[in-house]
Amino acid sequence: MFDLIQNSKYGFLETFPQPASHKLSDYYKSEDYISHTNSRRNLFEKIYHVVRMFSLRQKLKLINPFSTEERTLLDVGCGTGDFLEVTKKNNWKVFGIEPNIEARSIANKKTENTVFDVEQLYKFDASSFDVITLWHVLEHLPNLEEQLLILKKLLRPNGVLIVAVPNHKSYDAQYYKEFWAAYDVPRHLWHFNKESISKLFVDVSMKVVKTKPMYFDAFYVSLLSEKYKSCRMNFFKGFWIGLLSNLKSLKTNEASSIIYIIKNS
Repeated sequence: MFDLIQNSKYGFLETFPQPASHKLSDYYKSEDYISHTNSRRNLFEKIYHVVRMFSLRQKLKLINPFSTEERTLLDVGCGTGDFLEVTKKNNWKVFGIEPNIEARSIANKKTENTVFDVEQLYKFDASSFDVITLWHVLEHLPNLEEQLLILKKLLRPNGVLIVAVPNHKSYDAQYYKEFWAAYDVPRHLWHFNKESISKLFVDVSMKVVKTKPMYFDAFYVSLLSEKYKSCRMNFFKGFWIGLLSNLKSLKTNEASSIIYIIKNS
């Protein structure tokens, strides 16, 4: 139904055909779309939430050095608002964007109603934020180049954009091929590697200054990939492939998912 084709300008892979914009939301209407729910129905979801709490503390540690006196943060695609809740408790002035109504409602209960629908992106003042984060969100955004220009406009001069995306050059992606869960078509419209991310942001006068691997993602994605490949949750095999992917990335720098720290200019 969907194919992956290479973008001739930037080199990333594109989902083809892409769903019409008014139909995109239909692909997120699932209780299994875990970033839109706080459910803990099974062992897999319980492990996910334990890991997420650790990851939230790491994310906070990552953004803290980039704050100014204002300490303003925008989290695009904030889901149920856990990251915003943590940063708010640590004296950041937080705002979020979340298109899913149910997830946005949960997030607003945690943030005193500072999470908005997508249209709010066009209403914020220019140069409003020290840090803008997109945790596994960039791959979902239609009209990609237009979105990057909006985000650049909202950042302060020398502000920082932090983007986390899957990396289709990782070992687990190469191993699982069409069963790799992080392809997640058609919800994921774009499939990046390090070279394509650098080219993409150079075009809007922004620069990747640092990358960080997301080691937990290799395990999470490999477990899901095993489920897609064999129609059952093979914890041992998924853990083993995730571990191999992480070990190989120590040499190749091709982690399953990568955080990019991108400076405005």
